[in-house]
Parts: sequence; C-alpha cells; structure tokens
Amino acid sequence: MAGFPGGSRFAVVLVALLTLAGCGRLVPSPEVVSRPPPSQSSPDTAPQAQTARQLLLREGPPVSALTIRQDDAAAALLSFRESCPRLTTRTDESGLTRPGDWKAACDAFATWPYGQAENFFDTFFETVQVGDGRAFATGYFEPEIAGSRAHIPGYDTPVYAVPPDLVRARPGDAAALANGRMPIGRYDESGAFVPYFDRTEIENGALAGKGLEIAWVRDPVEFFFLQVQGSGRLRLPDGGVMRIGYAGQNGLAYTGIGSVMREQGLIGSQPGQYSGSMQGIIQYIHDNPVEGRALMRRNRSWVFFTEIRGDGPLGSLGVPVRAESSVAADPKFTPLGAPVWLDLDRTVANGLWIAQDTGGAIKGANRFDTFWGAGDEARRTAGGMSGRGRAFILLPKGTLTRLGAK
Repeated sequence: MAGFPGGSRFAVVLVALLTLAGCGRLVPSPEVVSRPPPSQSSPDTAPQAQTARQLLLREGPPVSALTIRQDDAAAALLSFRESCPRLTTRTDESGLTRPGDWKAACDAFATWPYGQAENFFDTFFETVQVGDGRAFATGYFEPEIAGSRAHIPGYDTPVYAVPPDLVRARPGDAAALANGRMPIGRYDESGAFVPYFDRTEIENGALAGKGLEIAWVRDPVEFFFLQVQGSGRLRLPDGGVMRIGYAGQNGLAYTGIGSVMREQGLIGSQPGQYSGSMQGIIQYIHDNPVEGRALMRRNRSWVFFTEIRGDGPLGSLGVPVRAESSVAADPKFTPLGAPVWLDLDRTVANGLWIAQDTGGAIKGANRFDTFWGAGDEARRTAGGMSGRGRAFILLPKGTLTRLGAK
C-alpha cells in the first residue's frame, strides 16, 4: 500500500526522499497498471538475475541466533497468520518456495501458545541470504488528511474513482511497452488511442462533471503526497474517517519532485534551501504556491482511488498491512508472506517483518519498504527512514536443502 499499503519504520529523505517513491497498496484491476516511480534496485542484484532463485543462496544463521524480541515475534506471528491463506495457494514468483512448503507452519498456528511466538519461528523456519545479503530499507505510512464526502466550502480538490475510459490499447492500436504489455490510455472521439489525461489536464477539469468524485480534500498538496503513498485516510468534518486505497493510475510516468528540487538547487543545508524530507518539500510548496504547483505538475502521473471498508489498509498480498510488522518487497526476490529479518544501521527498523506488500520503487534483492501505520509519529518515522545493513529471509525448514543452498 503502498501502495499505494508495518515501533517505528517510511521514507522520503535521503535517497528515497529524492525520488519520493512509495508503494502502490491496493491490487490494481487487470486493466490498470500501478504507478511506476523510478526504481531503486539493490546494488547487489546481478543484472541478469530475474528472480532470487537465479542468485547465490547461502544458508544464514539459525533463527535462534537472531535474538528475536518476544513482542516483535508476537506481532510478526499475527501478520504471518493473516498471510497463510495466500501462502498456501499462490505461486511464489521468487522461485524459492512452493505452496505446500508453508503448510506445516500455517497449520501449527492454531494451537501454538501466543506467549512462545519466538519459538514458533525457530521451530518451523531456517534463514537464507539472497545474493550478498546487503539490504536497503525505506519506509511508508498511511497519511491522514482533511477530506469530505461532499463538495463543501474549503474542500475543493476532488478524489476520483477509476474512469471507465481508462483502458489498455488493443493490439495494433499502439506500440507495446518494454514488458510486452499494451500501454494504458484512452480512445478519443475519433477512435484513436491516445495517452490519458495528465495531472495538469485533470486539475484543469478534464474529469469534472462525470460523476467520478468519491470525496473532496482541503489541501491539494497533502493530497499529492497521499497519491504518492497510494492509500490513506480522510478525516471528515464530523470527526469520522474515510479510508481510500489505490485503484488505478493514468499510465503516465511518475516523476519524483524531490529529484527535481535537488536539480534546481532547492534542497540542501544552505540558507534559503529546504530539507529533502517530505515535510521540507511540502513546506517549499506552501511557501511558494505558484512554483510549487508547477513543480507538482512535473509529475504527470495521477492516482485514482476507491473507498476501503473494513480492515486495512490492504497490501498487494490482499491482507491488511500492520504497523511495524509489514514490509513491502520485490516478489521476484522475496516470497510474499515470508518473514524477513532486518539488521540495519537504523536500529528502529531492526527485527522481524512479514513481506505483505510491493511497490513501484521496491525492486531487486534485499530492497524493502517498512510500514509504520498512521498518525504523526508514523509520518515522522517514515519520513526519516533510510537504512542499510543485512537481510535474511525465513523459509520453511527443508527448503534450503531442496534449493541446494550452500
């Protein structure tokens, strides 16, 4: 969530801040592609390796040597339980596991003593180092901004649902993308396939009056960053909360405005410059509304939303992501649903996580995006999260022997 999606882990500072890469949190419909922020691939991913199975796999330390805290293990165990229905039925894109590998651990959860959560992972799992194991982790959170279900004074920025004319081109109507899929766009009145409306066109009213508004928000700048996150909460005038999640994207390239600001010399520590954190970038836009609006429009991507009812936010695995327990990963290198152990130079992010989400910028081996929940503290922690260190993936016992790990 993304995506777009979790005691304290999100990121828009340092490397991540300069690209403002978040996770696309809801599973998009088959006809809509997720937004594609610039990839930040892990430096240890061999260019020719397409999955973890194609990288060097080394047996890691026993789980008992990881010194997992009881509270950390308990939270991870609950998130792992929520992942089990998917783990035991879905295909693992990383090539590391098979659905049946997870059955013993998932079956045992029902009778496992909650107070012995750390022993659960030691009993059923072994660790593997993918590639050289060097990890890079950022973070994300669920923003909360002022919004309204109705268009009332002061709430003038619309939140749109996916437009019915947002479609993939039919074969032959446009050039295929590099991945072989047809591009996203629309058919104009003449029947020609054209790119979909960009951020400027949408802000100027291209979708107005079509009944697509599901809500309205007070601050367009805060909404811009909620779009980057891919999901969030609208704090309603009556005190209620409306949760919205990623439903689709207009098919146009994502541009990280932090990178643009750095190129323009607006970010730094000199007088007149702004912090590269999300908060610093928001401050610049508020201080310079004309230039700030033009800056946001450099990002032509637009994210569409749907209202989320019930538990959430949902990650790409289709289960709720939990603060300080859920992490986004590249499913080609980390099995979604698998536990992940992080040992970073940002110690607040160290511990056991469950891979339950994906993100447009979360690409390659040992690249993770930690989820921190909602609220001001989550925002602060996520906004400063950028950690490097080591990662191990926990796999069901016996998997390493089958894989021939060294």
